[in-house]
Amino acid sequence: MDSISMQLPDPAAAAEEGHRKIAWAREHMPILNALREEFEADRPLDGETVGMAMHVEAKTAALTELLADAGAEVAITGCNPLSTHDDVSAALDAHENITSYAKRGVDDDEYYAAIEAVIDHEPTITVDDGMDMVAAIHESHPKLIDSILGGCEETTTGVHRLRAMDDDGELRYPVFAVNDTPMKRLFDNVHGTGESSLANIAMTTNLSYAGKTVVVAGYGDCGRGVAKKASGQNAHVVVTEVEPRRALEAHMEGYEVTTMQEAAETGDVFITTTGNRDVITREHFERMNDGVLLANAGHFDVEVNLDQLSELAVAEREAREGVREYELPDGRRLNVLAEGRLVNLASPVALGHPVEVMDQSFGVQAVAVREIVENGDDYGPGVHDVPDRLDREVAEIKLAAEGVEIDDLSDEQREYMESWDHGT
Repeated sequence: MDSISMQLPDPAAAAEEGHRKIAWAREHMPILNALREEFEADRPLDGETVGMAMHVEAKTAALTELLADAGAEVAITGCNPLSTHDDVSAALDAHENITSYAKRGVDDDEYYAAIEAVIDHEPTITVDDGMDMVAAIHESHPKLIDSILGGCEETTTGVHRLRAMDDDGELRYPVFAVNDTPMKRLFDNVHGTGESSLANIAMTTNLSYAGKTVVVAGYGDCGRGVAKKASGQNAHVVVTEVEPRRALEAHMEGYEVTTMQEAAETGDVFITTTGNRDVITREHFERMNDGVLLANAGHFDVEVNLDQLSELAVAEREAREGVREYELPDGRRLNVLAEGRLVNLASPVALGHPVEVMDQSFGVQAVAVREIVENGDDYGPGVHDVPDRLDREVAEIKLAAEGVEIDDLSDEQREYMESWDHGT
């Protein structure tokens, strides 16, 4: 498959605009900038090939260039057909050590062909967002596995898939669950997903949240962030859950908690954050009010069952760019944003998470890749937590960049905390 530069009518002009976007992101990414100084000096990735399947936009590009400037050959493609910025992809492809196959709006065949094109570079390290590349390597290219040092996984859905694969004894090289580190999970999932999802829905529809009922499906870290930010914009928030402790947590945080069947009758905006399929289905569509908005902030486009909605509808139209209206037999209209894909990355104004948030997540990605190269023999096949010392390293870089000073434990305090025999 041709790289992006061979697919665009004017790759040079596109690359120039992409570089402008990347430069803006870099200005607000102090963690990656600090790591860049170290990586360019030490070149810890010399001789390695990094295969990436990520959302190809400006913040991801800053990480990609960092890995290339650390000595790696990098091949990258998208992890969602609608999240790629073609100009950013062209800018990456112009880098002498990077080949980008990412293109916006590809069909399923083109999407998986691009993943295969990255795998053709025979990566020694994989960096995934959703696990599609890891799955393709295990299913179709098992001979490459012996030469792969390890990988990193960015998102909740990918980690869930990897753990299931690991439980079945099928994951044959080590992968760091970057998503699960505090520096990623507590900021990216809560603040990043919460802010960017609501912002993109508002920009796509030009509608307010004030006075509306926002139904949040799932109360994990992402759902918690969406609920918190929606409440802050004066919406009435309803949470649906299947896990009793998370449901109780949402209840104790002051949100109304109920079933999707009940919420379907009162909601104005529905946002799914579960990572599961068929969260909103025919039985819910039949109960919804005229004009509701349906958006997905989970990884794949399976949370809102669009096949069932299309079967119910008597007419469909593009009501607004990024908004598809489904008219039901009784005249009610249900509006789906971004084709049911990640609303913060696949909508017309698809900016993704705030730059500062992704700086933290991608800082963890960068040091995890470094760890794979430097200490990969310490990790056997399977899913691994990112070592806490690496997460703390990224946090310390961020605090220093923000000019924030914190206390240190004294020797006596450290001894007290590490001892079992100090009583009252």
